[in-house]
Amino acid sequence: MRLVVLLALVSVVGCSPAAPVQRPPRDHDPATTPSEPTCPKVGAAVELVESTPVETTLPASRLPDTQQMWVRMIDGARRSLDIEQFYFASRPAGSLEPVIQALERAAERGVSLRLLADAGFANEYPATLARLEQRASVRRIDMRDHMGGVQHAKYFIVDGCDLYLGSANFDWRSLQHIHELGLRIRSPQLVAAFAEVFAFDWQLAGGQPPLPGQSQRWDGVPITLDGELQVLPAFSPTGWLPDERSWDLPQLVATIDGAKLSVRVQLLTYSSHFRDGTPFPALDQALRRAAGRGVAVELMVSNWQQRPGRIEDLQALVATSAVAAKLVTIPEHPSGFIPFARVIHAKAMIVDSRQSWIGTSNWSGDYFHKSRNVGVLVTGERLARPLEATFHKLWQSPYATAVDPEADYPEPRIGP
Repeated sequence: MRLVVLLALVSVVGCSPAAPVQRPPRDHDPATTPSEPTCPKVGAAVELVESTPVETTLPASRLPDTQQMWVRMIDGARRSLDIEQFYFASRPAGSLEPVIQALERAAERGVSLRLLADAGFANEYPATLARLEQRASVRRIDMRDHMGGVQHAKYFIVDGCDLYLGSANFDWRSLQHIHELGLRIRSPQLVAAFAEVFAFDWQLAGGQPPLPGQSQRWDGVPITLDGELQVLPAFSPTGWLPDERSWDLPQLVATIDGAKLSVRVQLLTYSSHFRDGTPFPALDQALRRAAGRGVAVELMVSNWQQRPGRIEDLQALVATSAVAAKLVTIPEHPSGFIPFARVIHAKAMIVDSRQSWIGTSNWSGDYFHKSRNVGVLVTGERLARPLEATFHKLWQSPYATAVDPEADYPEPRIGP
């Protein structure tokens, strides 16, 4: 199956005609961006954000809505917006359109926009990027030539102060027909770590050597936010990071190995292999170790897991360990089948109701060793508790069913 099906939610969609150019984009150079910007202290430093598929019986989310948060953050930009996304896919009157219009408004008031997208998916869905390219500096990066995978991260930085990261692609379906989770984080120190990754990839996309890391801006220890949360940046792949201490895989394994009571994980898909069949045991073994010492381990994935080569890994985990696993199937929309939608797509983990991970990686080898992904690990109940509540909302819903290690699961319909 093609890489585009295995790694993302995609579909051929249209977009609104490009608006007349009012002001040319102003590119900003990382070297001239303030390393310690003056950032307003407004509200909580960390906010959990959610999108829930419409037309389901899932309880309405009490969390901020992804689309509204994106528009609010973009409308608040005064100097710069750096966006690294898998792909951009809007359509007329679609749920991403207010976000695209907010980006156009930002350019109108003189905000410098830099957009970075995966080259392969930019070719698949060129229209929205082409529209934005009239007002922004746009680069397309072919990660296969560098890392062997794709640019799979989804995050953006506002004025060097404000960060959004999470599972949602810049896709109209992500905001209306898919379950997504993300975080808004206000922290110049944490933003600086993400800015280094963006600068690294921006240079690669421009055919230039990556800028050297400035690890003195993040000293390798947790960043304290809201007086109680301890936050660590978590990136992949190894070998392509400004600071290798931030590689996410060993951080995830260590967090699971430290679990005393519970480990709860939500993903689109899970595998103990790379795409080429090479074993990828690190996370699989960590979950088994946790279950083996009496920790309650619950793993929830989408019904996209039912594809050949994926479902067997999950069935093996359930059959040979005390891990509990469920498949979540979101019903078709009343209007009919929507390609690459009606699915849970969030990537999150909660350990002992105290430690959390939110990121952009599904759990298989290529995401951690070959593709660009970003995330954070957070210690503190103030984030873990609501994140755990979103997990239970799906785990206990009628859409979630326990994995049967003996069942012959039908392959789901994903694309056209």
